[in-house]
Amino acid sequence: MGEANSSDDYIDGLTGLAEPSGELMFSTSESKLTIEIDELTKVGNSIAVLILITCLLGLVNGLDFSQPESGLVRPDEFVFRFAQAAPDESAIFNGHVYDHEGEPIENATVYISWYEGDYWNTSSSQTDKEGFFELEKLDPGITRVDIIVDRDDYKDRFANRVLLSPPALFEPYGFTTIDFEMPSQDEFAKQDCADGSTNCTIREIDRSPSQMDHPLMDSSVSLIYSTIGIGFIGLSLLAAGFTVWAMKTGSVYILRTASVLSFFTVGHYYSACLFSLVAFVLTFTISKPRKEIN
Repeated sequence: MGEANSSDDYIDGLTGLAEPSGELMFSTSESKLTIEIDELTKVGNSIAVLILITCLLGLVNGLDFSQPESGLVRPDEFVFRFAQAAPDESAIFNGHVYDHEGEPIENATVYISWYEGDYWNTSSSQTDKEGFFELEKLDPGITRVDIIVDRDDYKDRFANRVLLSPPALFEPYGFTTIDFEMPSQDEFAKQDCADGSTNCTIREIDRSPSQMDHPLMDSSVSLIYSTIGIGFIGLSLLAAGFTVWAMKTGSVYILRTASVLSFFTVGHYYSACLFSLVAFVLTFTISKPRKEIN
């Protein structure tokens, strides 16, 4: 028996399983066992609300763009801003000239002029059998277009205010296509002579005064403008969806993604960009909430 006990003591010494010989002691600790819970803190929820407000601004911006005829910012204003920074002679202008019955007018003179700051620059072209004309090396921006037609011993001049599109993205030239319908001779006959006489040979209908706020422009620009608006609406809804998802799952990463998406909605007057940047930075201050286990 003595040998067996000696062997047990030797094995216990090696394994550290020897039974305590003294009195057992217990101690307490202030540490508490906690686990992370899948929900945002109050700070996180506040940031989520800020992002939702940003999404709302982006949605309003998208609706504005998608309604070019009634929005706060019109396509012509949008194009005019870019035209100011566009290089000279980077616009191409073409189209057709028709009479009041829709028939093409041949040999009509399309005379275009634009103000260079100190002087007026001009260019002109003649329409072909199809009534088509094209002018190159024009400056983007606001111009005056006069269409002059010789008929029955009269020179009828039809004037309009036109906005020439600047180059887009990597294109070297901006293209503007506008078709004109020449008023009938009866309409020209009703106009007063420019020199005050009663029998003039040059008759004019000038619509440019009524086009001061919104000049004629390429119709495709309005379509592109509306498409951009739909894109803003889609980004706003996507960012809002990500925000709600983050609030339900407690994911800071999803909330951060929502803040980045809302940045590109470019809410009214770029306020959405500022709000989204603030929200993005604040997401790094969010800590995961924890719950104690009893």
